[in-house]
Amino acid sequence: MEEQKQNQHADEHHAHSESQVTVEHVDRMAVDKTSPFSVPMAIIIAGALIGAALYFGGGKGASTPQGGGASLPSPPSQEPGVFPTQQQAVDLGSLPVLGDQNAPVAIVEFADFQCPFCGRFHQTITSQLKKEYIDTGKVKFAYRDFAFLGQESLWAANAARCASEQGKFWQYHDTLFEKQSGENQGAFSKDNLKRFARELALDTAKFNACVDSDKYEDAVNTDVNAGRQFGVQGTPATFVNGILISGAQPYAVFKQAIEAELAK
Repeated sequence: MEEQKQNQHADEHHAHSESQVTVEHVDRMAVDKTSPFSVPMAIIIAGALIGAALYFGGGKGASTPQGGGASLPSPPSQEPGVFPTQQQAVDLGSLPVLGDQNAPVAIVEFADFQCPFCGRFHQTITSQLKKEYIDTGKVKFAYRDFAFLGQESLWAANAARCASEQGKFWQYHDTLFEKQSGENQGAFSKDNLKRFARELALDTAKFNACVDSDKYEDAVNTDVNAGRQFGVQGTPATFVNGILISGAQPYAVFKQAIEAELAK
């Protein structure tokens, strides 16, 4: 019986790892060199330091909960695709929102531009949501940063906000997910981020200055801390009218949640 329970737990954990990169997984990378997400040790150490700073609300200008500098509470356990019984008031954040601002259903995705499962979500889910729900005025869709996979995650998130200054957040957002090529391997170096801006015909002088100064690092950290408070433990984490769907679940899971909200 005990062996059956252990096997069931292993299966559940495997299902979770197949849909989402979690904080726990990032922590394990430093000791599990066989992980498909492992990177050179120097990068692991740097990424771990950054991840720890984000996890405990630290880092440049990171926000802290009201009432002092206490660390954020540990979020509740959340298996992929399991809906909590209580909805949360998850706001849309500060980035441009897709869809009708008066749409009855709000979807908020917390993601990391380096996360491969976020890339999968972008490729397989977002386009379907846009066609069926966003373009028809039923859903508004917001992206919020949960940049926890290392330095290039922070650089990419900052760069997307720099593109937003010129009205091209979503174009740059799409480019980043299309240009994924390993985590902290140089795909989102500042030089590459600037090249993406040239390809999108942005004002490169303005964009480059924004990237070089890490202008929006504080805003990125604020989003990460907000995600923690909402119970986000990994990416992608998607809220449908405040109901958390954890991981890059099949489209049917999102459709079910949206239809339930529309029926209210």
